[in-house]
Amino acid sequence: MDFTPILTDPCTMALTIVLALSLVILCLYYGLFFFRVGHLKNSSRKKSAEDEPLKPVSVILTAQNDGEWLRSNLVYLLEQDYPDFEVVVVDYLSTDDTQYVLQLLAKNYPHLRIVTLLENANGYQGLKYPFSIGIKSAKNDILLLAEPECMPMDTTNFNWIRSMVQGYRNDHIDIVLGYCGIAYKPSLFNWLQQYDNLDYSVEYLGAAALRHPFTGNGRNLSYRRSLFLKNDGFIYHYYIPYGADDMFVNQNARRRNTAVVLTPEAYTYVQPQPTLRQWHQYRKHRDVTHLFYSFGLKCSRLAKPLSVFLFYLAGALLLVLGTFPWQLLAAVLAFKLAWQIVSTAQAARRLTVKPVIYILSPLFEIYFLVVNTFLSIFPLSRQKKLK
Repeated sequence: MDFTPILTDPCTMALTIVLALSLVILCLYYGLFFFRVGHLKNSSRKKSAEDEPLKPVSVILTAQNDGEWLRSNLVYLLEQDYPDFEVVVVDYLSTDDTQYVLQLLAKNYPHLRIVTLLENANGYQGLKYPFSIGIKSAKNDILLLAEPECMPMDTTNFNWIRSMVQGYRNDHIDIVLGYCGIAYKPSLFNWLQQYDNLDYSVEYLGAAALRHPFTGNGRNLSYRRSLFLKNDGFIYHYYIPYGADDMFVNQNARRRNTAVVLTPEAYTYVQPQPTLRQWHQYRKHRDVTHLFYSFGLKCSRLAKPLSVFLFYLAGALLLVLGTFPWQLLAAVLAFKLAWQIVSTAQAARRLTVKPVIYILSPLFEIYFLVVNTFLSIFPLSRQKKLK
């Protein structure tokens, strides 16, 4: 192999530096996030359950024409093995049979509380207003948030609440982040959703594990009611229809007040989006609030996609120029792919994601690099409307 062009040709030298730097950043990302989440230890409570009684919990859901989901899923939340909890469901402007499903369940479960809202009192779009009403109606300080389509991942084990509450290991913990997966189906469309959810979850869980929490998932999230009331809830971003969980955690999570719980009993899951259009719409709603992040956080979240783009661009240009040994280029690519698959496998196994997802992760990574570039245009136009 001839290394002379690398040292003498300015273009080859510059591309080699770009290739090396992007490889280092990607390897650090895979290690610090995927590998770390895969081996993250759940912090134990200072006192055992026998020494310290479990604190009462309020589970909050907002339903809008979700009668079908409530009929099939709500019983799994109502049957939780926990000494003192309530389930507060806010029925917001529903026109289906939501109210009848809730009334029927309330006859058998006295700890189910129904809050019915028949009109939009403040004119804001989205579910932040009814969600805040549900929180204010809760009687307990520890809140556990979910959505009507959510179910505990292990439906034979009713310890979801008990497991999530273990995150409040110290009195200074105000926010507990959990994981919500997607039901597996043997199809390429499902695999794309699986990888997208894995990548997104690992990013916010890994950041919290590194003591830099920036968001959470409202499909499995807990925080204190006192924190919500103290910081005026969603009042500063009511005009944004989406991101109640995202923006509240982003504004209030700190390195010392946030914990992560990653045990199978604490996982929830939802069904995959049925169509590509609905999935892209969900992703746009999820990502639109990222425009309101701080400048530093925006830059840090661009590190991975930018490094992926530069890595493959520099590699392709070096291959076309023919001034870089192709054997070494192949070895660099093989190392990157191997470390990516190994690291992704650690997180996938921890989060009970099927092997096909981490085996095909390099292909999915490139797909989302292209798709996210196009989808990022739409939140920018939406931001003008929101303002």
